[in-house]
Amino acid sequence: MSMLNIEGNEPKVDARTTSRVDPLALATLAGVVLMTAMSLWNVWNLNQLAGRITRLEDARAARPSPGPDPTRVHEVKIDGAAVKGPDTAAVTIVEFSDFQCPFCARVVSTLKEVEASYEGKVRLVWKHLPLSIHKDAVGAALAAEAARKQGKFWEFHDLLFANQSKLGPDDLKQYARDLQLDMSRFEADLLDDSEKKRIDADMAEASALKINGTPGFFINGRFMQGAQPFEAFARIIDDELSKSNGQKPPSASSN
Repeated sequence: MSMLNIEGNEPKVDARTTSRVDPLALATLAGVVLMTAMSLWNVWNLNQLAGRITRLEDARAARPSPGPDPTRVHEVKIDGAAVKGPDTAAVTIVEFSDFQCPFCARVVSTLKEVEASYEGKVRLVWKHLPLSIHKDAVGAALAAEAARKQGKFWEFHDLLFANQSKLGPDDLKQYARDLQLDMSRFEADLLDDSEKKRIDADMAEASALKINGTPGFFINGRFMQGAQPFEAFARIIDDELSKSNGQKPPSASSN
């Protein structure tokens, strides 16, 4: 005869039989948690590394690098380059620049201030120096030269700097349409080998002058690196005006 539990309670069961966890399941769960944590850690590390690289690149670009001797007067060729301002100007500013360079974009407004402040006394000359780190810079330079053939270089120049994040082939054609250029001629000039040779010649000259960053300026042959403020330009311009007596500077060669 079986004995009943007089108290009416359920028979006690060994707790070890119900709380036991499958070791394999526990190990699997631990592995998943560990792999998830490692993945999140790797993503965080990659983001930190990317941010660090970006900061280093920005710092390197912002830091003036060794280049032409700023105490010397260098001769810079301007024949065939895009020019804005009178030939009789006492001061010539030659800019080696890149349409995709953010520092070049920063100095655009400064140069406009220079033009307004020294109207008739300063002329600007553009020379191409598209950097290899900017994939759309060469295409933008070619498009600007194609626009120059229709008398719209500086207008195209302004559009490119105002839209630096959009310098793809379709964007360049849209800017040409916005300026009402002859599109058939524009597209043909984009493929003109002579324009590529002009850009290559500017780059070779920049290399010969030991320019290794953009923007780089020669103010009557005196070198100045980077997106400098108006005051930095004014100091050199005023000095040149004080000794020029209105004569065309010999540092701007037309050869």
